[in-house]
Amino acid sequence: MIVTLLLGVLTALTLYFLFFLVKDLTANKEIMAQEKASWVKSGLIGAFVNFFDTLGIGSFAPLTALLDFFKQLDHDKLLPGTLNVSCTIPVLTEAFIFIQSVEVDPITLFAMVAAAVVGSFVGSRTVSKLPEKKVQFYMGIALLVTAALMLLKQFGVLDMLGTGNQAVGLTGIKLVIGVVVNFFLGALMTIGVGLYAPCMALVYMLGLNPLVAFPIMMASCAGLMPVASAEFVKAGVYARKASIAITIGGMIGVFIAAKFVTGLPMDILTVIITIVVIYTAITYIRKSKRQVA
Repeated sequence: MIVTLLLGVLTALTLYFLFFLVKDLTANKEIMAQEKASWVKSGLIGAFVNFFDTLGIGSFAPLTALLDFFKQLDHDKLLPGTLNVSCTIPVLTEAFIFIQSVEVDPITLFAMVAAAVVGSFVGSRTVSKLPEKKVQFYMGIALLVTAALMLLKQFGVLDMLGTGNQAVGLTGIKLVIGVVVNFFLGALMTIGVGLYAPCMALVYMLGLNPLVAFPIMMASCAGLMPVASAEFVKAGVYARKASIAITIGGMIGVFIAAKFVTGLPMDILTVIITIVVIYTAITYIRKSKRQVA
């Protein structure tokens, strides 16, 4: 019953996002054709990052690094919108595939998901209006935070936080804390801080069973991204060609990961991605400090 209701809500949000996306793409076909992004490069990037996102590594940080390395954006100001718009459909696909019958209190699940959705709405309206150098700076900070969380997870720090936890729901002050923090995580996701790792840490620290993190974080991302992305689309602050190519490639990556992969040893890969993320974070912060000639 809970899964059916949740998937119904996600379906409605998907249609909401697609309405504005199709409307914008139809009205801006000429602009999209002039963008410098490569259909092939962006598509392969989308397949790669969403393949590993399906396995739990996350997509925003490596996507940021690869977009910068392959020069797929005309302006850095388009980065937050591109991250959200391009990953929305792949993340929704993950949710439809992977949200299963993990036992979780319905009040806890829906309260935290709703908080993330509202947070993303507030965050996207603020971020979309930031000047380019501020976006570069905040993206650099966001990537450093993400890299730190990835390292903590890699070395087992986040896992230790959840040792012995058995609860499947929150009540009282813990529920209030969970809702408030997930609101801010939803807002932060619009500037590139992936929700998976911090949401998992939050769930652990509040005493929930580690498995409960999966339906909460997947539903939160799948719920907030269509709302945030629709705001970026309406403001026109995203790279249209790159976003569509990443979406198509991302869908392929998600299906391949879901169908054929059951548990790859990814310790070394995660360390490599973390190094790339740190390098990219420093690059963006340095770019934000440069004076315009």
